[in-house]
Amino acid sequence: MINKEKLFSRKSPPAQSARMVETIIGCKWSITVYHLLQNDINRPGEMVANVEGLTTKVLNACLKKNIEFGILQRLAFNEVPPRVEYKVTPFGEKFIHVIAQLETLQAEINT
Repeated sequence: MINKEKLFSRKSPPAQSARMVETIIGCKWSITVYHLLQNDINRPGEMVANVEGLTTKVLNACLKKNIEFGILQRLAFNEVPPRVEYKVTPFGEKFIHVIAQLETLQAEINT
């Protein structure tokens, strides 16, 4: 057997972006949350009320992950009773656009 020199090395994905995509796409509720925000449903109570099967605990974990990656921003208002809203950041808009492109690609594959 002849030993051939390896021409290509395995390229590792950027650690941060790969972790972000894996975490966000791995959360089955993230896409649903983005859809809710696009429809002006931006308060946690409204989100839970509008999605069957979504619990407050799961929603909070999902929102926290999205905030950590800079996709969503939490807005807390100094009111009584307290009010919290979420909005998509400029980076989040770009990220959601990429997700939408993946959905378009999937639709092309299925046709």
